[in-house]
Amino acid sequence: MAAKIFVFGSVNGQLRSAFGKLSALHAKNTFSFAIVTGNLFSEAQDDDQLTDLLDGRIEIPCPTYFTVGAIPLPARVVERIEKDEEIGPNLHYLGKRSVTKTSEGVRIVALGGVLDMNIVAGLSTDQHEPIHTEGDAKALRGANNADVLLTAMWPADVWRNSRKAKDMQIGPETAPSSQTIAELCDVLKPRYHFSMSPENFCFEREPFFPEAADEEKGVAITRFISLAPWANTAKAKSMYAFTLNREAVTTPPAGSTLTPFHKSAPKKRTTEQAEFSRFGHDDQDHRRRKHRRERSPPPGPDRCFFCLSNPNLPTHMVCSIAEDSYLATAKGPLPAADTFKKHGLDFPGHLIITPLTHAASLSAAAMGEEEVKRTFPEMRRFRESLQGMVVSVSKRKLGAVTWEINRARNIHVHWQFMPVPAEMVSKGLVEAGFRVLAEDMQLGKFTAKEFDTADEVPGDYFRVWIWAEEDDDLGGGRVVGKSLLLRFDEGVRFDLQYPRKVMAKLLGLEERTIWQDVVQSEEEESADVAAFRKAFKEWDFTQVSG
Repeated sequence: MAAKIFVFGSVNGQLRSAFGKLSALHAKNTFSFAIVTGNLFSEAQDDDQLTDLLDGRIEIPCPTYFTVGAIPLPARVVERIEKDEEIGPNLHYLGKRSVTKTSEGVRIVALGGVLDMNIVAGLSTDQHEPIHTEGDAKALRGANNADVLLTAMWPADVWRNSRKAKDMQIGPETAPSSQTIAELCDVLKPRYHFSMSPENFCFEREPFFPEAADEEKGVAITRFISLAPWANTAKAKSMYAFTLNREAVTTPPAGSTLTPFHKSAPKKRTTEQAEFSRFGHDDQDHRRRKHRRERSPPPGPDRCFFCLSNPNLPTHMVCSIAEDSYLATAKGPLPAADTFKKHGLDFPGHLIITPLTHAASLSAAAMGEEEVKRTFPEMRRFRESLQGMVVSVSKRKLGAVTWEINRARNIHVHWQFMPVPAEMVSKGLVEAGFRVLAEDMQLGKFTAKEFDTADEVPGDYFRVWIWAEEDDDLGGGRVVGKSLLLRFDEGVRFDLQYPRKVMAKLLGLEERTIWQDVVQSEEEESADVAAFRKAFKEWDFTQVSG
């Protein structure tokens, strides 16, 4: 169902009149929800109006979302938020730095406050003060996409390529702007980006699109809209209503422009964007770049989103850290949290096992002989521990699949682990699924082969461990499964989504094949991590003291 959305400019404490207008419009239009940009409250907030709001005497007819603007939230509002109490009926605080999915499935990424240049690194800890750091903006890139981006500041350069901006004489001095917000908008490519206007004017920029379209999803169109304050004396536009359209766009609308964030050397941006698939599934950007002979250099540990040294690491997804490797949940997991619920798992179970060393492959050539001798056994121990957890929790109803893609141009090698019904393993359905789709995609043929590191198999390859444990006649467990190897060379266009496509078909989850379509909010990801850690506690060897 399409979402009808209403948006206010800064309300500035005029709560009765603003929400009264919303009630009148909602009666005629039935909005799915509303958003307040900028400042909902004012510095000299009318105490009577605030009391009426907190006591529920101001009607808010539909769910309404807001974040902190350029001024602090009232102390009484902060108190409600900190106690996790309702501010007012239908009024929801998004937090200063958040990713929220509404009941209609609309994905809102919010970054409130203005940039504090005095904080040179890290994330801000207070969720109510009207400031944010560069780290806050960079961390939100991990959201990967957004229907609505809500910020208090403008993205720098949003006025470039815009005839409207030229006619209105809008430029760097018009409103507080930020390069990191421009980069965030460039990465997320929101359908709508709303911000506050500091004065009595509205700037609705021409729609803009990136320099390259996604072959599967079409052209990403972004509309930047900065609404004037509510009830402003200039009578500039302070309200906006629209129906969110999620259909793929094949042709940019008339009057639209190239993204104002376009740079003369786009390769760097493309690589960074692709690498924000942190704990994702082998970025698809390589496919879009496959015709380019010259490749931009791979990111180093400071920009690799499999490296713990990256300052933008989403640490809430890390589950367990050992001496030479670590375990994390997957972004946009193929199974949902309830996929294996009937087998005792209340989380997706899609995990990533990653070496701490920034290396393209698990080999002596890539990471050193001593390093690989320590790392491979530890990663195998993580895999075996996960298998032990899955079989125990499910009472042998679930097995597991683990795969590795080894390529010379990998950025950071890793394994992906995923539960699968044990019956599919014992009946050979999982093996058949991998073999059949490989042949259909002309990737080559599998051979059964057990080996450890990439030093034993020169060249590029795909490896999958298929494993389950079934009851034997003596009441114990009998292991079934095998290790399969698929070699390929530079002449083969290996689809990095191939293993996910196989598993999606086997599990009947084709609608979740593209991981970007099922990315969760940080709250959902954190809940899955907590549930996993609880189930994995007995098998987590990193928690055992000597």
